[in-house]
Formats: sequence, structure tokens, C-alpha cells
Amino acid sequence: MNEPIQKYFRLGTLQWMSYPNEEPLEALKKIASDDFFDAIETKGYGTENAQAAALLAQSHLTVCYGAHPHQLSSGLNPNAVDETARLAAQAALLENLEEAASIGATGFAFLSGKWTEETKELAYAQLLKTTRALCSRASELGIFVEMEVFDYDVDKCALIGPAPLAARFAADVRLTNRNFGLLVDLSHIPITHETSADVVRTLRPYITHFHYGNAVVRPACDAYGDKHPRFGYPNSENDIPELLEYLRVLRDEGFFRADKPCILSMEVTPRPGEDADIIVANTKRVLKRAWALLD
Repeated sequence: MNEPIQKYFRLGTLQWMSYPNEEPLEALKKIASDDFFDAIETKGYGTENAQAAALLAQSHLTVCYGAHPHQLSSGLNPNAVDETARLAAQAALLENLEEAASIGATGFAFLSGKWTEETKELAYAQLLKTTRALCSRASELGIFVEMEVFDYDVDKCALIGPAPLAARFAADVRLTNRNFGLLVDLSHIPITHETSADVVRTLRPYITHFHYGNAVVRPACDAYGDKHPRFGYPNSENDIPELLEYLRVLRDEGFFRADKPCILSMEVTPRPGEDADIIVANTKRVLKRAWALLD
């Protein structure tokens, strides 16, 4: 493409993935000082939220909050069949939502919880209750809620889930709450046994946010599952050709929107022994090359 990618997307990164071992405020300063990035996705800064909010206010970055790390570390399930467990997850997510507002976030992402085939429809109904509660409070705070589409049978084993079920869910939420969309991640497409075209075309009316990264789907290989290794990692699925195809599909499905660009964030993290700055640079190179090849 002759035009800069920033015309059509706000380029971002997930801070907790790009710099998992760095002091949070220092990592924030590093990202905010890099004009490659237009957006940052964060899990919050705890006791340093006020300082982080001040830095973010200076940065002109679009701020999004990811509740995923909190959910996964605590095992909270927003679609738990047990109502007490579901309400506990809902309460925790509502607390995360308030934290998101405190640092100036305009977007809030989370994921569905684990499920079993026997109670799948009940879990679906439980997830609707939690999501509607989040959307209602988020609307009061001026925040948009997004559910990230995860694998359903490999690693996270989340209810949402395959693209057709994600489309059904988003349609049901939108009946009552307009501030809801879906977040699609190139990293997850190989482990949901789908293709970029399958996922984006199925979910097109509801997608509001994108991630790009890599995955390993061979069970005997290092970084198997939802580990987000660097592009070019041994035995992995995504590199420049797959990112190029992803971008082609986004273009063909109408997501090159100069008037209202979506966020497109790298979701890549260093493996043991790797350098975080080099992995971020690797990811930028891959995106720049894929964009240059897009015709």
C-alpha cells in the first residue's frame, strides 16, 4: 500500500504482553514515547493508576483496558452456571471497569469463561447476563465493551468460541446494548480451526477491534496453544504471508475506514530468554512488510 497504515488503523500494543517483566510505569513511558503506537492496551496500574493516568493524558494514545489477566489469574468465570460464581465474576469485572475509567480508558475487553457441552446453553444465558450488566455500567462511564474471541477446545477453552457462536452472541447483546463489539485476534484463528476469511466475514457486523500475532498448534512443540510467540517462531502458524492475508480480508470486508479507524494491536510476547524490545521491533517489521506487500 502506498498510503500509511495509520490512515486506516490506530496501531497499538498490549502492554502486559509486550513488556511482561518490566516495571509498569517504565513500560508505559516506553510505549507512550514511541510514535509508532496510537493506542495502548493495559491491565491497569494498581496503586500507580493516578501517575499512569497523568502520563496517558499527555500521550494522545487511545487507552483500552484488558480484563483478561485478572480473569485468568483468578479463575473468574462470567458464564459460570452457578449463580454465586457468576455474580462474583461480574462484581470483579465491574471493579475492573471502574479502574478502566480512572485511567481514561474508552474501551474495555474481556473474555468468556470455560464451559461444558452439557450446560452450554445455560452458560450462554449466564454470559448474556454478565455482559449486559457490564455494558450498562460502561455506558454510564462512556466506555465501549468488547469480547475477545478465544479458542474453545485448545488452551483457554472459552465459550466464545467459534465465529458462528460469537456472531450469535454479539447479535443477542446488541438487542439491548449498543456499546458492545467483538475483538478478533489473528493469533487465535489457527487455534479455533478457522481462517481469516471465515472469521472476519462471519463476524463483520460486530467487529470493532483487531489484534495480530502468532500461535503454535502442534501439541508437541514449544509455545503450543495461546502463548503468542514472536513472528517467525519455530513450528508456528503466522508470519508475513498470513498477516498479509489478514490485512487483505480486512480491506475486502470494509475495515479500512479512514474516518473511523479501528485499533489494530500487536499481541506478541517474548519467550523465555528473549528480549522484549527486540520482539516488539520484530513485530513492527512484520507489519510494515505485510503492509508494503498489500496491493
